[in-house]
This record gives sequence, structure tokens and C-alpha cells, in this order.
Amino acid sequence: MANANQQDYAVLQVLGGRVLLSCDLGKGPAHITLATPINDGLWHTVSPKTVMVSVDGTESDRTHTKGHTLDVEGKLYISGLPATYTARRIGNVTHSLAACLRDVMFSGVQMKLSAALSSHAAGSCFRRAQSGSFFSGSGYAAFMKEGYNVGSDVSVSLDFRSTAPDGVLLGISSTKVDAIGLELVNGQVVFNVNNGAGRITARSRSAVSMCDGRWRTLVAKKQKHSLSLTVDGVTVTAENPYSSSTSAETKNPIYVGGYPADVKQNCLSSREPFRGCMRNLRVFKGHVTDELDFSAAFAHPHVFPHSCPDNAA
Repeated sequence: MANANQQDYAVLQVLGGRVLLSCDLGKGPAHITLATPINDGLWHTVSPKTVMVSVDGTESDRTHTKGHTLDVEGKLYISGLPATYTARRIGNVTHSLAACLRDVMFSGVQMKLSAALSSHAAGSCFRRAQSGSFFSGSGYAAFMKEGYNVGSDVSVSLDFRSTAPDGVLLGISSTKVDAIGLELVNGQVVFNVNNGAGRITARSRSAVSMCDGRWRTLVAKKQKHSLSLTVDGVTVTAENPYSSSTSAETKNPIYVGGYPADVKQNCLSSREPFRGCMRNLRVFKGHVTDELDFSAAFAHPHVFPHSCPDNAA
């Protein structure tokens, strides 16, 4: 919480896996942290005060604040900030908290999170969770807002699990025809590439459905004159019949699990959003590897980062 110009503020964050409390009562900032890490998947009780913070009963050192009154607006933001909110002085706010919260108390009053004045992309905690990010079947995650150029060579790897036979896994396109796409079609993984001259396709050939609720690992590789798709160690390849067309000049963001209604995807045959879980998403180009963290996507409606329910598929 803060006043309009953020001269006075108080913020509780997780930074580097540890709790950080910062505040300014109008006469200079004060910061305090505790060495105890909390990014271990367990429940922790955090109690911030104006001069110290405690985790599970262990208190930090105390610090001094200048001033006596915290003069802020009557708005308390929990777990994140609106996209329209400009963080000027309140620290390294890059994305919302990928975690579960419960029993939030403020000045002795319990906050009923389900009755908040407004909320955005806040879901429920799963009783039993595992690693991965959950896609509810009605959303998507978007990366590289400035656009991503596939070019002549690129590789994509990810783990997924689902019981839905159809759904978008990943798409990178252009305003013309150049694009690549990964999708589930009738229980098989399909990898499509268009370098500008026509679509080239590699399709998994498993005797069983890829959508049986088990974790699957795929690696899709696009090269100048061929492409390959490996799912759980089994590889299929396809040659590029267009020898003079070897590069996909894309300029759009990377969309995962689906894409907005007003976006065109030239190498996806389905608009069906993915329902299930994904993890370990990486894009390789030359010596550069982009590890795409779902909680850091510039948009991820109806996607729950870093929490995959055991019974979700």
C-alpha cells in the first residue's frame, strides 16, 4: 500500500526466496529481511511489523524508521499489482506472487480474499499439487511481447500432461504465412512449420494416446532443410521440400496453451486451448536458451503458474 506519489508506502515481498519488508513514513526508507527461505513449497506464517518481520515465529533484526505515521491511500493490494500501476519506489516488482495465501490479517481484521473489491487471474489453491503450471482450458500464456523471430533454426522443449485429445501447445506466427506451431490433434503431437512457401508437418506416431494424463516430454527442432519431433524419446522427421525457403520470419509473441481471439496463427489447425499442466518450457536458438517462466509471462489469463493439481489433466 502507498499514497499517490508513493512517498509513503509499505510493501512485503518475496525476493530471492526470502521475505523483504520495506516502508517509508515520508522521511526516508527502511528495509528489513530474514535469512529464512520460504520458497520450499511449505506453508509459512509471515508477520510484518513496522520495524521487523517474522517467519514461523523467528524474528529478524529490528530496524529504525524515520517518522511516525504511514500516510497511504485506502487500497491494499495482495499478491500483485494492477497492470496500470507504476511502481516507483516500492522495489523489484516484476510479476505477481506464484503462491497460495490464506488467513490474511490486517490490523487485527481478517481479509476475506473471496470478497475483494477486484481481482485478476487469482484462483484457488490445490489440495494436492506437483511441479508444473496449470492451464484451465480457457486461457494462454504469452511471452516476448516485442515479438520473436524463429529464423532458420530453433528448438522447443517442454513437458506436458493432459487428457484432452486436442489443444494448442505453442504457436509463433507472423502477419503473413511464416510460423511454427505445436498442438495436440486426436491424441497425438503435431509440429507444423511454414517458411513462407508451404506447411511442413511432423506428427508423433505413438500406438497410445499422448493424452493419458501422464507427463510427456517433447523436443521440436526446426532446421533449414528439415524438422524433427521427439516425444518420450521416439523421433519422427520431415524434409523441407522447398529448398529455397528455409527461414520463418516471425514477429509475433510466443503463445503457449492458446492465443487471443484477435491473433492469427498460421501453423495451428485448432483454436482449442490446452487443458492440463506444462513445465520446463525452453526455446533454443544458436547458443541462446530462453527458459520461459509462466509467472513472468506478460499475459497469462486462466493459467496458474508453478502449481499443478494432482488430478488435473
